Amino acid sequence: MRSAVCVLLYKVRMREALEQAKAVLLDAGNGNPRRDAELLLLHVTGKTRAYLLTHPHDLLTPEQLTRYRELIARRATHEPIQYLIGEREFYGLLFAVTPDVLIPRPETEHLVEAALERIPLDQPIEIADVGTGSGAIAVALAVARPQARITAIDISPAALEVAKKNAVAHGVGDGVRFSESDLLEAVGEETFDMIVSNPPYIAEVDRETLAAEVRDFEPAGALFAGPSGLEIYERLIPQAAERLRNGGWLLLEIGAGQELSLRRLLTDWNSVSFVDDLQGIARVAVAQRP
Repeated sequence: MRSAVCVLLYKVRMREALEQAKAVLLDAGNGNPRRDAELLLLHVTGKTRAYLLTHPHDLLTPEQLTRYRELIARRATHEPIQYLIGEREFYGLLFAVTPDVLIPRPETEHLVEAALERIPLDQPIEIADVGTGSGAIAVALAVARPQARITAIDISPAALEVAKKNAVAHGVGDGVRFSESDLLEAVGEETFDMIVSNPPYIAEVDRETLAAEVRDFEPAGALFAGPSGLEIYERLIPQAAERLRNGGWLLLEIGAGQELSLRRLLTDWNSVSFVDDLQGIARVAVAQRP
C-alpha cells in the first residue's frame, strides 16, 4: 500500500509541475516565473516547447520530477538559470557555462562585431583575448575568422578548462591556444596584431547595486576591478601598448559611464572611438597603437 501511495504522489503531469514551479518562483520574487519554470522543465525532460504545448498531460518520471524541483528550488534563491541549464547562447553559438565563468552577455557581442570589422578575411592575424572566461569572444572570433590565431588568456585555471571545452565543441580547438596569466604578464615578449578584452570593470562600491543573480553567484574576480572600477584598464592598457605591433588594435568592453575615463587612459593612442549599445551607451573602447 505504501509503495502505491508513493507512486501516486509522483504522478505529476507536465502542466501541473509547471504551474507549481511558477508559483514557487513567483513567491520568491522571480521576475519571469513562467519563462524560467518552462525553460527548466524543457531542460529536465529534453522536450521542446511545442511538445509541452501539445502534450501537457504527459507524466513526469519520478527522477524528472525530483530533478525539476531541485532546480526550481535553486532558481528560487536567484541562482542564474544559465548555470542551472549549463549553457548560454552568444553570437549565434551555444556555450557551456559554469559558476567558474562570467555568463556571456549581449553587450559583449558589440566587442566581437567591432573586432571582426578590423580582422581581414583572408590573412592570418595574431589576437589575444585577455580574460577569456568561457571563451565566448575567442571562440566567436575563431569561428568567424578561421585564419586568425588566437591566444585565450585567463588567470583562472577553472575558467580556461571551460573555454577549452567550448573551443573544441565549436571545432576551433586547433585555432585557439590557452594561457594562464594575470593579464599579459605571462606572454613574455610575444606581440599581437589585436588585443581584445572584457575585463572586470565594476567598482567595489557598486557591489550592492547589482542583481542578486550577478552579485551572489557569478565569479567576483570577473566582475570587480577595485575601488574605482578602472584598475584593470590602468594595468592592461600600458601592457597592450608594449605587446601590440605597430598599428595594432586594442578593443575593450567598458562599463556604463566609463567613456570619459577611458578617453583619458587612451590619450596617447590613435583612432580612439567608442561603440554604443542599443540604448546609446558606450560599451566598447577601440584604439590603435601609434
